[in-house]
Amino acid sequence: MATNVMPAQDGPRLRANCLNFWEVWAQAIALISPTMTAALIVPVMFGSAGEESWLAYLFGTVMLLFVAFNLNHFARRSTSAGSMYAYTSRGLGPTAGGIAGWCLIWAYLFIGIAGLTGFTNFASILLGLMHVHVPLTLLFAACALAAWYISIKDIQVSTILMLVLEGVSVALILALTFIVLFKHGAPVDHAQLTLSGTKPFSLGLGVVIAIFSLVGFECATAFGEETKNPLKTIPRAVIWSLLATGIFFILVSYMEVYGVRGYKMTLDQLTAPLNTLADLNGVGWLKAPISLGAMASFFSLALSCMNAGARILYPMGRHGVFHASVGRSHDKYQTPHVAVTVMAVLMFAIVATIYGFHGSVLDVFSWAGTFGAFGFLFSYFFITVAAPFYLKKEGTLTAGNIALSVVTLILLLVPAVGSVYPVPPAPINYFPYIFLAYFLTGAAWFLTLRMRSPQTVIEIERDIEETHARFTAPSEEAMAVS
Repeated sequence: MATNVMPAQDGPRLRANCLNFWEVWAQAIALISPTMTAALIVPVMFGSAGEESWLAYLFGTVMLLFVAFNLNHFARRSTSAGSMYAYTSRGLGPTAGGIAGWCLIWAYLFIGIAGLTGFTNFASILLGLMHVHVPLTLLFAACALAAWYISIKDIQVSTILMLVLEGVSVALILALTFIVLFKHGAPVDHAQLTLSGTKPFSLGLGVVIAIFSLVGFECATAFGEETKNPLKTIPRAVIWSLLATGIFFILVSYMEVYGVRGYKMTLDQLTAPLNTLADLNGVGWLKAPISLGAMASFFSLALSCMNAGARILYPMGRHGVFHASVGRSHDKYQTPHVAVTVMAVLMFAIVATIYGFHGSVLDVFSWAGTFGAFGFLFSYFFITVAAPFYLKKEGTLTAGNIALSVVTLILLLVPAVGSVYPVPPAPINYFPYIFLAYFLTGAAWFLTLRMRSPQTVIEIERDIEETHARFTAPSEEAMAVS
């Protein structure tokens, strides 16, 4: 374990003031990946929540808005690269911050793997239509390599590309949505609106899946050093990315459940629900562009996770938590090229290994998303607890802030409990314990660092404060930003 902390001013930095609101918002939208949910997750949601699917997305959106409000206590006041890690450090100290960063690395890594598998699934479908068959491991490698190259070269290029790719894909899905909903008059589905036939605990299970769909809105905070006017841009990107995708998921889940009502197969049995809906509604010509859009969207997801994960690794490398080379930025491109490379190699190695043992791309997709959701869930717990401690240090803590934190923690317990009870089927029932082993390994690592090198921890804390001091709002300005 490295113990040398690189001072905030030393070495090349990331490119400052290069990302506007739309580009930061695009990073968050790409990581949430609306297309991923519409194409592959809504059927999984229906299998768990049934007619409550839309309600699970509504609850999940509201729950994560509470998390976002806690997160924005930090984002309105200061920022830096890897802000979720740094924010927790400022509220609860470097050890807790390091553990939160450890959770985020896991989260971005496995959601990125879900992006690789989704890209590979739809790429193989499109190639199959042309009677071209490519080994799936080669498609994993192609996606990871392309995302790595773009991430190294230019963060602006990657964000603009992600915005365009996801925008086109979502537009196609919305077109299909309105065709399905309004082809035969008012889209009133009494079974969904009255929640008929729902099972006990189905909402809790559904919220777990909603977490998988909605996580990623917080990644906007990882681009603090590269964002224009970050104290206004980042909080707005956090809120609006979550609101936009939450509304989209509520609408699309309602549409998919409504659209296959009476079909010979239930929604959870469909592997390509959007293609089925296009056929059922006489717009089969939409299948190819939707599949192409889905492939592009999953590539965008892998790219966004690679970017965001690298910007968690980067400050931790500068702080001596990882090897110092991880905290270096490229002399020419001013991107965290070593951290990006680490993310790319890990994403490919893990997905190729799991696929080699199991051989089902869709299963690997589902497993990777579940694993990633655990990492996000724990990091959300950390930032929610850290918020009132941070505000107390700032001298601005109110009873309302404490109440917000408590309510958020209670809401987060719904997916936390739902992930283990009722006990899910194998092998998913083992996943929480695998993540717990990873979590405890990281906790032991950071506690050992604190005991063996307390001076390093002090230097990390000082470096975080110095870095944040470069982007700190006066208190009255901070409180004015929404």
